[in-house]
This record gives sequence, structure tokens and C-alpha cells, in this order.
Amino acid sequence: MAQPTVPSRIVLMGVAGSGKSAVGAALAARIDAVYLDGDDLHPPENIARMSRGEPLTDDDRWPWLTLIGQRFAKADGILIFGCSALKRRYRDRIREEAGAPVTFVHLAGSRALIAARMGARAGHFMPASLLDSQFEALEPPEDDEDAITVDIDRPLETLVDTIAAKLKETRP
Repeated sequence: MAQPTVPSRIVLMGVAGSGKSAVGAALAARIDAVYLDGDDLHPPENIARMSRGEPLTDDDRWPWLTLIGQRFAKADGILIFGCSALKRRYRDRIREEAGAPVTFVHLAGSRALIAARMGARAGHFMPASLLDSQFEALEPPEDDEDAITVDIDRPLETLVDTIAAKLKETRP
């Protein structure tokens, strides 16, 4: 019997500090995928705003979300993007631009856990002061979305094992 495959377009979503980059790199290695950090597609103006502690507006995000969806549309093989995708309409934009199904993996954790992680990381442009705005904007995936929610309060290896198994379950 053939091994089940995983979806070919995956977004690791969640607030800043939820582990998108670490989980993305580990998951990509596990399932033979390419991981891209959505932050790398932000225009310099967005990075500057966030660096100053200013939350992005929807208008700031639309071109960025469009680019992510367009990358999915051109992808060969399995592509994983780390992207906050905090609101339903943001996820809808990515799906629309991708022109194909996109599976979202919501990396969910408590504000206290994520604040502690943000305080411990160095060299990232996103200040911890924006964490409240991230949680305020967060609209967790709904039942009608192709989405998986996982609790990030566990070791990375266990988290990646859980996500990989759940991704295999999402295939028909």
C-alpha cells in the first residue's frame, strides 16, 4: 500500500513568536518540503513599521499575502510558508491567489508562553510590544477551513511529529 502523502501547500500560521520558523524548518526536513519564511516577502516599509512597534494594517498586508499565494501557485513539490495569516480574510486571499487548496496549521499557544519565547529570541524585527495586537487580530481557523490546530507547548520534535501525522490524515 502506498504511503499517504501530505498536502502540497501548507501555511504555518500563528502570532509572532509561535514558532513558525523553527517548526517550518524541522517540518520541511521531515516531509521533504521547501520552507519559506513569509517575513522575507514583506516590503521594507512593513519591516520598518513593525520594527518601530507599529502594527500593520490590512492595506499593508494585502500585497504581502498576494505574493505568498502567488508563490504557492507557481510551486513544484511541497511548499511550506511561515505566515501569521491571523484573519480569515488573509487566509482567503492566500487561497484565492494560490488557485488551489492550502492547508493551514495554526500554531496555538498561550500569551504567556509566546511572550516568554519572544523575550528570549534575538535579532528579530518584531518587538514583543506588538504581541497584544497580534492576539487581538487573531481569528483562529474555523471548522469549514482546511486547517489543523496544534498546541505549541511541547518539544519541537514532538510538535513536528504531531503535525506530520495530522497532515497525512488530511489527504483523501
